[in-house]
Amino acid sequence: MLEGHSAIVRAMLPPAVADAIDPARVHRALVIKLRHHGDVLLASPVFTALKHAAPHAEIDALVYRETAPMLAGHPAISVLHTIDRSLRRQGIVARIAAETRLWRALRARHYDLVVHLTDHRRGAWLTRLVGARHGVAPERGGLWWRTSFTHRYPLPRATLRHTVETNLDALRRIGLWPADEDKALSFHPGDDAHALVGTLLASHGLLHGRFIVVHPGSRWLFKCWPAEATAALLDRLSADGWPLVLTGAPDPAERTLVAAILAATHAPVVDLTGELTLPELGAVLGAARLFIGVDSAPMHMAAAMGTPVVALFGPSGDAEWGPWRVPHRVVASTLHSCRPCGNNGCGGSNHSDCLLTLPESRVAAAVAELLRETDGRAAR
Repeated sequence: MLEGHSAIVRAMLPPAVADAIDPARVHRALVIKLRHHGDVLLASPVFTALKHAAPHAEIDALVYRETAPMLAGHPAISVLHTIDRSLRRQGIVARIAAETRLWRALRARHYDLVVHLTDHRRGAWLTRLVGARHGVAPERGGLWWRTSFTHRYPLPRATLRHTVETNLDALRRIGLWPADEDKALSFHPGDDAHALVGTLLASHGLLHGRFIVVHPGSRWLFKCWPAEATAALLDRLSADGWPLVLTGAPDPAERTLVAAILAATHAPVVDLTGELTLPELGAVLGAARLFIGVDSAPMHMAAAMGTPVVALFGPSGDAEWGPWRVPHRVVASTLHSCRPCGNNGCGGSNHSDCLLTLPESRVAAAVAELLRETDGRAAR
């Protein structure tokens, strides 16, 4: 009933901008998001909303190759174009060949609309290259940028707007107002990943909805909680009877952090660090009762899979990057008024006092509270 009401309200709203585009004239659209994994996943509602506004249209994506799993299987995406950044190490000839293939593939699609979701200069070149009738991107200085797009939208002046909503502002700027049901994250591990993970969990005696995933690492060390505190939390959860799974990327720094945690904890832990593909990680997260981690792509993946999240935040802003549309708790320092500073640790040290001093007891309390609040979800 709510969904139908939302669609009716959206249909009744006149375009909020004088230069709104006509979605009926958009037959193919390209959405560009050249950022990290979590950023790409947080752009997934743009494809859903755009498809609802122009259901007849084919909507393509352009992302870095390593982030493609974040959008693979999205029901609104027709073609997923990628840029392989590893070619930078293979010489100018390989790079030119790859760029030429990409340009030809994009031009062959004859886009009517380009939605560029960052201020990456490459988006301006590509928008000109494909010759789309309409292009929308964030505001940025310079005549070249301004004349590359027919529409531009302002980025938030304050860090109190979630990144999902900022991404959707691109559509609002061209007169396409997203319905509330369009705003959910969309991540699809796929049947193969679900099947493999089902076998993997069974081999460890883990039941669906009956274990907790802890993902302590991040590609940015200044976002991480100390190993000793994480180990203490694992000991507490294990004493309460919870089976525990540790996950992490194969990156050496994350492996070092996980090794330190394992050395300090007495809890029996299933360590899957470096063993899972992104789709497999998504399947594991979807099977978990709860996710505990820092501001990272896996935190957003857990939210997309509908798994309750306890997220630890330090220098980054939870208003912008917090768990989206899932039962959650954000745990952040109440002693450091300087957060969120956005810096790579205090003084650029890669260590953040607001996380180093975050008590394990506060995180444990948030976990217990969220488990009580979401009691019954184990039977999903």
